[in-house]
Amino acid sequence: MAYRKLPREMRQRITEYFEHRYQGKFFDEEAILGELSEKLREDVINYNCRSLVASVPFFANADGNFVSDVVTKLRYEVFQPGDIIIKEGTIGTKMYFIQEGIVDIVMANGEVATSLSDGSYFGEICLLTNARRVASVRAETYCNLFSLSVEHFNAVLDQYPLMRRTMESVAAERLNKIGKNPNLVSHHEEEEEEEMGSE
Repeated sequence: MAYRKLPREMRQRITEYFEHRYQGKFFDEEAILGELSEKLREDVINYNCRSLVASVPFFANADGNFVSDVVTKLRYEVFQPGDIIIKEGTIGTKMYFIQEGIVDIVMANGEVATSLSDGSYFGEICLLTNARRVASVRAETYCNLFSLSVEHFNAVLDQYPLMRRTMESVAAERLNKIGKNPNLVSHHEEEEEEEMGSE
């Protein structure tokens, strides 16, 4: 990257991003984890994610094996104030858990439907329905998030159908709250059952 040719404001944002992203870290964490045995890597990740797990009510009431399976597949991401994390109308490829920070759920008219903070999660609706994003999500503050890809999302929930139903229930409530059809979730579930019955 021709860093010095970028506008001053953009260079400043890049500097601030890396200062926030790697605060207190002087090593390549992913490279080190990649060298560990699978069991040790899982133990380290579970330990590092303990504050996230403790702050997310969804995890607090979940099966310990489910939580462990999820956290070992999470990817740490940082967003700056004003960043669009999710854009309405796009196809969803991952969901997010908020470790620290505040995000706004923004409707097409620019109105903020609600805000989410530490311990909340978002982006799961379109992963459950295969529909496009129903709203945009914007970082209000610096946000430390953990993302879960759609592939890992489906792989884990296939093993824990009860957790899928729990997420579908929350998703239906959220759709209703922002004025969208909550039956999108249950309708998708019915389609899956029909497909399974026809096999």
